[in-house]
Amino acid sequence: MGRSKHLSKSIQVAIRGTGHFLPGHPVASEALDTRAGLKRGHLEQETGVKSRHFAEGISQIDMAVTASQRALDQAGLGADDIDLVISANGVPFQTLPSTAPLVMRELGIGDGNAAAFDVNSTCTSFISALEIASRQVASDTCRHALIVSSEIASRGLPWSEQPEVAALFGDGAAAAIIGPDDRSGCGIRASLMRSYPSKYEACQIAAGGTRFDYHENPDEFARHTLFRMNGADLFKLTLKHFPGFLDELLEQAGWQKEDVDLVVPHQASPHALTHMVRQTGFGGDKIVNLVAQVGNQIAASVPTALDHARRQGQAGPGKRLLMLGTSAGVSFSGLAMQM
Repeated sequence: MGRSKHLSKSIQVAIRGTGHFLPGHPVASEALDTRAGLKRGHLEQETGVKSRHFAEGISQIDMAVTASQRALDQAGLGADDIDLVISANGVPFQTLPSTAPLVMRELGIGDGNAAAFDVNSTCTSFISALEIASRQVASDTCRHALIVSSEIASRGLPWSEQPEVAALFGDGAAAAIIGPDDRSGCGIRASLMRSYPSKYEACQIAAGGTRFDYHENPDEFARHTLFRMNGADLFKLTLKHFPGFLDELLEQAGWQKEDVDLVVPHQASPHALTHMVRQTGFGGDKIVNLVAQVGNQIAASVPTALDHARRQGQAGPGKRLLMLGTSAGVSFSGLAMQM
């Protein structure tokens, strides 16, 4: 992604199918107020999230397979038609191996019939994976690619220390099938990522890699298994840099703001999407906004919003879409696509 120039022509691919999955039943914020010993209505007032879904009795892989099968069904394809599987998650099923081969196996794709690997740019993993998969399809490296984001955010939330942060998140999975497209001008018009590591610590789960040695200091390891976020630092950085980032992405696409039919953003929080409307100048009717009902689903947020838009008829053929997001690191990601 990086400092790519305006594409001389689109990466000619199409989204053949999408699907998403929400586990269990909606969990209302008022129920979480009771669990956390807070005044009724506190968490909804602070976060703007009314409900979310939590995975109970179902695995991250189960959710990924269900969402993937729904995308395959919409595309009219079978698992044997897929020759690339990308798992695009902020949090993997386990540290090693990567998650994608297990998704491939559980979908029934046989040994040696597809490539499978993970892409992790936290909340914007789907956007990164979509560009990678599209380039593979456009170059005939593969025919059909499956991208799936499946997240169980509820496993590591800081309910004791930061209940207002914990209440932002929900679990879910979503998938998309990418295939070739011979329509002139359609496909990916531009993609862009910019990273701001000065705020690397503002959003993190510090344990799980090599930073903390469980055998030498299990207490320190355990203490850092929970998610932590400094919302004020993230807000200040976004306020300063995101408008310029958006202008650069639109310039690369050769679009003006009024050319954009729909914005499919990472569902960070209701307050974040309200701020996006003010900051970017896009009308609220152009922004897919599901977060009050499903919460922040980490990497599954963007593809869930995309599937919703497609099923509502907002992202049909010829529509000009922007997929936008911010992620831990801190990074901004964006992709301009003509459907």
